[in-house]
Amino acid sequence: MPPESPSHATDRLDDDDYPAYTMGRAAEMIGATPGFLRAIGEARLITPLRSEGGHRRYSRYQLRIAARARELVDGGTPIDAACRIVILEDQLEEALRLNEVLRRPAAGSGGADS
Repeated sequence: MPPESPSHATDRLDDDDYPAYTMGRAAEMIGATPGFLRAIGEARLITPLRSEGGHRRYSRYQLRIAARARELVDGGTPIDAACRIVILEDQLEEALRLNEVLRRPAAGSGGADS
């Protein structure tokens, strides 16, 4: 396998979905334990990718989701409920984003009088 060019490697690290973080590093970054990450994986909140050696790898997007779940759990919400809340929050955010896109006037349309 040829080595990656420095610019290609940097592009990957800028990618929110690139699984760049090991379980230990991911847990450290969000102030949680590896057990917490396993638990939210079992609850199907996030599904980490696996390295060739079978180790879990997390993306920045997944870490943001996990950090939100940790906030809820730290506030006393049971882990299963916290995972469901985060899923619903994420779905709502995506629906609002799509709604905003669909409400924008089409580029190049002449408005109502065209």
